Amino acid sequence: MSARGVRLAVLTGAIFLICAGVFAADKVQELQARFDRETDAVRKAKVFEKLGDAQFEEARKSGSAGDYAAVGLTMESYRDDARAALDALKKSQPDADRHPNGYKQLQFHLHRSLRELDEILVVAPPEYKPPLRLVRQDLAAMNDELLHMLFPRRPGEQPLKPPAEKQP
Repeated sequence: MSARGVRLAVLTGAIFLICAGVFAADKVQELQARFDRETDAVRKAKVFEKLGDAQFEEARKSGSAGDYAAVGLTMESYRDDARAALDALKKSQPDADRHPNGYKQLQFHLHRSLRELDEILVVAPPEYKPPLRLVRQDLAAMNDELLHMLFPRRPGEQPLKPPAEKQP
């Protein structure tokens, strides 16, 4: 292969990488706009799945490039979007036990995101870990809340009894 062919191959590869990064950012922006416009809570939760996947893809690319500030911002945006989806679901369908559509998708995605965030925390530099831990803590709390909403009656768990009043 001639020097000209090598330069052409390198240039083509560089253009491809730049375009892939731009398309990934465009995809996140497009999905974010769609998520923000969505008024139906169940559809919002389903769009959140796609948006969350795109956000994690963007975070992985930023992490590979060593840009952990961008990773932190992306994860904070993910957390805020998850909270918005959960709040919309609670407002439109407060009984997750009887109407789990949307709640299940959100819980599955949050559970998966906790594992991915744990992987990010392992490789992140120490100065970026505290904000990422806060995001993880918030996501874990939302995941626990969703599980409790989806499964309010747990086998083996005794219902709380009011304290017995003393009789004279």
